[in-house]
Amino acid sequence: MDMLRRTILKGASVSGVLSVALAAGVLKPGQVLAADWNKSAFDSKDLDGAMKGLGATAATESKDIVLKAPDIAENGAVVPVDVASNIPNTSELSILVVKNPFPLSTTFHFSNGAIPEAAVRLKLAQTSVVKVVAKADGKFYTAQKEVKVTVGGCGG
Repeated sequence: MDMLRRTILKGASVSGVLSVALAAGVLKPGQVLAADWNKSAFDSKDLDGAMKGLGATAATESKDIVLKAPDIAENGAVVPVDVASNIPNTSELSILVVKNPFPLSTTFHFSNGAIPEAAVRLKLAQTSVVKVVAKADGKFYTAQKEVKVTVGGCGG
């Protein structure tokens, strides 16, 4: 019974401290979390604008980027996509879906020797090309794959 009481008291005290910090303006999570996002790239409604926002207009094709996505997705709402970069010093991986209303789906930043790989579930509006852009040592590299989206599993 004492452990339950201690857990409840700890939780209540931490919540109280966080509430006071938020009310006093000392802690501003919205500003901290949204401070470094690429608004122009994410707001772009076409592939060229998104690539320009990323700074990757001159990206070169690379076999060192591994892009795993299904050839045919029966449900475009949940398409599993795995990406990894074997390019040394990769610091960013961005995933774009060419025919989506906003092509840039996500960007991952890697630092301090982190392994540049990610697994996501994307929503594809229709059959489209999924494109990965990797940034390494200030240069941009890309790989892509077409994913066919079937409606009700009847064909694409």
